[in-house]
Amino acid sequence: MNARTMKAACLVLTSTGLIFLSMGCKKIEPLKLDCSASAPSLYQGDAQTVTATPSQVAQKKNWDVVYTWSGTGVTGNGTTATVNTASLDPGNYTVKADAKEGKKGKEGLKPNTTASCSSDFTVKPFDPPTLTCAAAPATVMSGTSATITATGSSPQNRPLTYNFSSSGGSINGSGNTATLATTGAPAGNITVTCSVADDKAHTVSATASVEVQVPPPPPPPKSQTLCSIQFGDKRRAERVNNEAKACLDDVALNAQQKPDATVVVVGNSAPLPEKKGRHHKKEMTAADLAAQRAVNTKDYLVTDKGIDASRIQVRTGSSGQDEVQDYLVPAGATFDNDVPGTTAVDEGAVKAEPRDKKPHHHHKAMEGSAK
Repeated sequence: MNARTMKAACLVLTSTGLIFLSMGCKKIEPLKLDCSASAPSLYQGDAQTVTATPSQVAQKKNWDVVYTWSGTGVTGNGTTATVNTASLDPGNYTVKADAKEGKKGKEGLKPNTTASCSSDFTVKPFDPPTLTCAAAPATVMSGTSATITATGSSPQNRPLTYNFSSSGGSINGSGNTATLATTGAPAGNITVTCSVADDKAHTVSATASVEVQVPPPPPPPKSQTLCSIQFGDKRRAERVNNEAKACLDDVALNAQQKPDATVVVVGNSAPLPEKKGRHHKKEMTAADLAAQRAVNTKDYLVTDKGIDASRIQVRTGSSGQDEVQDYLVPAGATFDNDVPGTTAVDEGAVKAEPRDKKPHHHHKAMEGSAK
């Protein structure tokens, strides 16, 4: 005997409306139904399946069981239903199943041939992404750049979009990296803000700091010592001789290579011996001799080498040697700071002498005194 049926006395309604008791009627046990969801909690878009499991099904010939499903986003087929969770907002949801058994087209008409069950599940809100922001290098010189890297992660692998901004300099990004340019930025820290957003409108930010250093200004240019020329001609003690040409050619070359520089020639003289007896009124002193040497040197650079006279200064010094010292003074340099103790020559009072000029008698007087 089937577990769902048993011998019993049944009330039978006849066509005349009379009810009588009939022995041998089989009783149908109530149909039972249990529902279970594949995931009690999930995220929007995750797969969800609900299964209905019947029990106490009557084993009668030509009987079957039909199922009806209900709930938001639910599609049922027999004992199984699926839920379209992509359309569901975060919250709690219920899926219900109704079952009926009986002959085809007459399911559920007899007592104990229907059953229902339900299963609940929760759609959880997506977690926001996490983000780190880093700069490499973290210290740069003004005018150079740093690479900014934003590393975002979505716990539910949602698509991410990055954005960058900075408190100084200029920043341009593509994907999760950006370049911070510091051209014109002053010394100090620049704060870079990295932001990431997922497709569910969750946005998080992180920052990185870039220290901008400004190099100290270069030291001011200094006067450059060039070569010196000697004066050993006793007949023409102030004459620029042929031995001086190599040195002055080099001076001229330096001046030509640096057109914004000036040349300073400093004439010097050894002390002259004291004269006995009456001195010639035009006899040159050591200072005069030093000035003449400087003026004659300038004249050679201008006349023979084509250097603009306005670029050459003539001075006297106190080295105590029969020489002219030559200097190249770059733009921005201050000769008096670099070489103190020289005196400007009044070029209006000291005229250049041709290199082939014959010596004066007062030179002979100096020669005699030097012996």
